[in-house]
Amino acid sequence: MSKGADTKQAILDEATRIASTVGLGGVTIGSLAARTQLSKSGLFAHFRSKESLQLQVLEHATEKFVDNVILPALGTPRGEPRLRELFDRWLRWASDALPGGCLFVAAATEFDDQSGPVRDRLAQNQRDWMDVITQVFRTGVADGPFRADADPDQFAQDLYGVLLGYHHANRMLRDPQAEARARRALEALLDAARDPQRDTRN
Repeated sequence: MSKGADTKQAILDEATRIASTVGLGGVTIGSLAARTQLSKSGLFAHFRSKESLQLQVLEHATEKFVDNVILPALGTPRGEPRLRELFDRWLRWASDALPGGCLFVAAATEFDDQSGPVRDRLAQNQRDWMDVITQVFRTGVADGPFRADADPDQFAQDLYGVLLGYHHANRMLRDPQAEARARRALEALLDAARDPQRDTRN
């Protein structure tokens, strides 16, 4: 990687940290210049506009999410073990990866009623994430232990609801029981989805 590319990656790392705490709207070339001690003209050469900067922050955060959450989970056995790994890695992402928690959760609240390329990119990101959960669950229907009539899309929405509830309880409410409750909710979803005839735990 060239020195220029290294510099841009470092800038995007810092911009992503800022966005996790103050929102994407708070990430501007001016605020980033102050945090990185780089000139506004130098940053403008990299990003050209606030919107371009925000889009690149989303892309950068997405790459980190894929590398830290999705790809490692896809390396585990199909079905329930993969779902559990996906869940565990998302919890760590929301708790430890960025100082303000999951950037995508914060940005979704910030941009849900807006229009434009940033919202469109964020919405596609969220659809892609839901598709990952859906497909991982679907392998558990095909290979066991989940019921053949289980609805993968419904499971994905329910599981993401658990994750969003955890994020709120952990970040906003500072609830020490947030993770324990999220894990109990996961077990309830898995119990409801299992086919007793295919459950190898019995």
